[in-house]
Amino acid sequence: MSANERSTRAFREILQKPGNDACADCGAPDPNWGSCTLGVFICLACSGIHRNIPDISKVKSLTLSRWEDHELEFMAQNGNELMKSKYEAAVPVYYYKPTHKDCQVLREQWIRAKYERREFSEPGKFTYEEGIRDGMLMKRGRDNGQFLSRRFVLSEREGTLKYFTKYDAKEPKAVIKVDSINATFQPEKIGNPNGLQITYLKDYSTRNMFVYHDNGKEIVDWFNSIRAVQLHYLKVAFPGATDAELVPRLTRNFVKEGYMEKTGPRQTEGFKKRWFTLDHRRLMYFKDPLDAFAKGEVFLGNKNYGYSASSGLPAGTHCNGAFEYGITIQTPDRCFLFTCETESDQQDWLKRFNDIMSAQMSPQEYTNLWPCILDIQ
Repeated sequence: MSANERSTRAFREILQKPGNDACADCGAPDPNWGSCTLGVFICLACSGIHRNIPDISKVKSLTLSRWEDHELEFMAQNGNELMKSKYEAAVPVYYYKPTHKDCQVLREQWIRAKYERREFSEPGKFTYEEGIRDGMLMKRGRDNGQFLSRRFVLSEREGTLKYFTKYDAKEPKAVIKVDSINATFQPEKIGNPNGLQITYLKDYSTRNMFVYHDNGKEIVDWFNSIRAVQLHYLKVAFPGATDAELVPRLTRNFVKEGYMEKTGPRQTEGFKKRWFTLDHRRLMYFKDPLDAFAKGEVFLGNKNYGYSASSGLPAGTHCNGAFEYGITIQTPDRCFLFTCETESDQQDWLKRFNDIMSAQMSPQEYTNLWPCILDIQ
């Protein structure tokens, strides 16, 4: 039996152990790489990140690399579950654990935090819980689109995120309540691998702010610091709630984004192309993906309260746009008509809408029944 055949047979047995059937770092199924120095099984994408920390992790393909007997024994003795108990022993409940669907900077900093900096091997090594974070981030201008250095201050005591146009400015340009913030990484949209979109409510309307930092660790630290302050705020506001109930209310990825066309409230206006963002029950639309303000929002309530989504447009609708696959959203107040470029995009939007409308509403969502805050073509 060749060395490769022997290792393949050994891995077939080792991979049957609980936890070894998914990547130790991002959860991707069927990992086909391993770190022979850490004793974990990982996916191809995470193996590339491990290669960048060669002093910590040496990676090999499970099928193409030559494995020594002592390495096979090491992998058999350790594995994902045991190593998680070591390297993830004290992950803060608010810390965002990225999945295989998340961007590179999140996954890289998670891996470096675990194995290189050993942040989660024991409690008390975090920099996210200092109560205040003060630093410079590159922020996109609302009108000119240029990124300029701005000072940001996150305060747990005040429950706010402030930004200043100059480092020594006495008054902030904006004061944002942390309970209104959603932060999500958007490298492709922003055009920077460390791009972070901060969305918040201002005067009952959604405001987008786009920032980045050249250092990946710095921007991910800001992201998790925001989550730490949010959790502190929620624990004060809802003292009887459990962590499991509160954590889903921290920052979250958007359900779906993309272009659709829409017509106005009279449904006689021409269909115009808009960028749509679905943030749980809020469907927002923008003229451009990097617009600071949403042109309109549609609240998606539960189907038992008069909300529905269906394919096609009402009979007699004059569709004069470029897209032909229609969607009709019915709310207690009015109909919203959209068109998609492809049938597969139409079906994916419909699935997302119907999944949300089928989900039970929380008590807080009952107080936010906004059929549409603003509706401008």
